Amino acid sequence: MVLTNPFILLLVVAGVFLVFRIILSGTALWFLFKKWCRTIDDWCHVYQFYKIPEFNRNFQENQLYRKVSTYVSSLASIEDSDYANLFSGKKLNEITLELDTNQLVYDTFLGARVSWMSEEKREGNSRCKTFVLKIKKKDKRRILRPYLQHIHSVFDEIEQRRKEVKLYTNTETVHRNGRWSSIPFTHPSTLDTVAMDPDIKNKVKSDLESFLKSKQYYHRLGRAWKRSYLLYGPSGTGKSSFVAAMAKFLCYDVYDVDLSKVSDDSDLKILLLQTTSRSVIVIEDLDRFLGEKSKTVSLSGVMNFMDGIFSCCGEERVMVFTMTSKDHIDPAILRPGRIDVHIHFPLCDFSAFKTLANSYLGLKDHKLFPQVEEIFQGGATLSPAEIGEIMIVNRSSPSRALKSVMTALQTNSDGKGYGKIGQQLSESRSVNGRIQSVDELGESGGVICRESVHTVREFRNLYGFLRLKSSRKSGPFDLGSGENEG
Repeated sequence: MVLTNPFILLLVVAGVFLVFRIILSGTALWFLFKKWCRTIDDWCHVYQFYKIPEFNRNFQENQLYRKVSTYVSSLASIEDSDYANLFSGKKLNEITLELDTNQLVYDTFLGARVSWMSEEKREGNSRCKTFVLKIKKKDKRRILRPYLQHIHSVFDEIEQRRKEVKLYTNTETVHRNGRWSSIPFTHPSTLDTVAMDPDIKNKVKSDLESFLKSKQYYHRLGRAWKRSYLLYGPSGTGKSSFVAAMAKFLCYDVYDVDLSKVSDDSDLKILLLQTTSRSVIVIEDLDRFLGEKSKTVSLSGVMNFMDGIFSCCGEERVMVFTMTSKDHIDPAILRPGRIDVHIHFPLCDFSAFKTLANSYLGLKDHKLFPQVEEIFQGGATLSPAEIGEIMIVNRSSPSRALKSVMTALQTNSDGKGYGKIGQQLSESRSVNGRIQSVDELGESGGVICRESVHTVREFRNLYGFLRLKSSRKSGPFDLGSGENEG
């Protein structure tokens, strides 16, 4: 028989194995089927080709080539090409793909399918890369210009995400960069790690995403493309961390305006003019500044900073103002247009506590959680900064950390020991003949005054936190409402 020949038998077995392997590999079959369909489709249509060379006729860099290269590398279909180059990105652990020479990648826009091919030509010792865009002639008039505009938009978004975010602070003297000095902004806070109500957090994300896509809408309304937020609540509730999270979410630079270094209203206008588009402009503790008798900037100057004609000299800006309380603030400052969104940052509740426990201790659940929840329901509360500090100190033992939080909550609820120390710290403003500031430091959890060092240390050793002052007043989160929406 023929199958008794070992060589023929081996071929039959190999053939059966190959057929069986192909049948099992549905992905391979699907890929071959799509490639066959594309070949048939190419035979049935007439195409227009556009070349985008790396350099123009004057051997200058073609900016469109760089944008196309970035865009093509962002396409998910580049992973389907036979060859792609892997490169390390600008950020740590970032890896980017780049289309190899003579490789094809497909894209879809407005229902039309287009393709990109990378070519390379050598002329002597130099080489020139070119991208070739292939579009069906029946589609070119309909999609070519919108498609190129789409490439520009995607490139801008990618570059915005890749850029190094900077923190700018204003100085009293002028240097080569004007009144602003900058450092890299490496704050680790993100919207995911901020301890706040999940529903509010999702609304903020949605509002920011909507703002990013609203350029044409704002222009159609005749309004400056900017958005303003008011963050108010006691010290240590996460307002500063939330500003950092917003900046990282948007990939915007941060301009932190120190009003104590502003000489007058005109100086404030100059500072605003020297900020860039795509930035978060922050004024912290605005209520404290407005309450000072010796302030250098007037109320009118602050309001013009918020929505005056100079505030329109730049686009895609987010203005953020923080306050401890808005109860005694002039309503003219809080009106729609000057403040679009009001976000209250309350003291910690059980929901925020669980977020902190997950972030600081890696706990999604624990047998002590019901007891902690019961204490919160009894009206006890602390700031997220205070609870976070307790968890950091006891991070090696999650159970001990939770028990320490429970002790601190119960102690604060009883009011034992807190009032006197808080009063001593508030009154200890003069040290060695000069004024000692007792500011609330947001996430840091407190300030130590020299006259009360011993008392404060004992207090921290006993309870693991320092509380200067707090407000239990709650307030609304107004997003898109008639009262606070501009």
